Amino acid sequence: ANPGAGQDAPHLLDLYKFAVEMADRISSRRATANSFFLAVNAALTAILGTGRVNVAGGHRSADAAAVLAALIGIVLSATWWLLLRSYRDLSNAKWQVITRLEDRLDIRLYQDEWKILKAEEPTTWRRKYREIGLVERVVPLLFLATYAALAGSILCL
Repeated sequence: ANPGAGQDAPHLLDLYKFAVEMADRISSRRATANSFFLAVNAALTAILGTGRVNVAGGHRSADAAAVLAALIGIVLSATWWLLLRSYRDLSNAKWQVITRLEDRLDIRLYQDEWKILKAEEPTTWRRKYREIGLVERVVPLLFLATYAALAGSILCL
């Protein structure tokens, strides 16, 4: 017999629905943060790429401005990566609570979905399920590496 069955089942189902809604809101906030950081980094990269970081005072001033912009990009990218890690940790905690609630209900929607995703035997690397969090954490690191390479190339000239 399911320990969640009986009088507690409607109450547990309400808690379950609330927990899923909260997890969805966290995912939505993470997507909004990703959009913000992607737009800011894309704009900064475009400015740096077109050489529009020019200031009065000559070549050395332009180089200093470009290095400063690259350092700002590094800080933005690191902040983005840390924020994604925080969202991942928060989401993991929420999904652990959800799966514990599912253990007390007659349905296990998310546990079953996760088992199906993880059980798939990929035929190629493209078929293997990759968690969104893993994929999205690469993007800030790519921007960070780009900014570091740019700053390094300017400083080494």
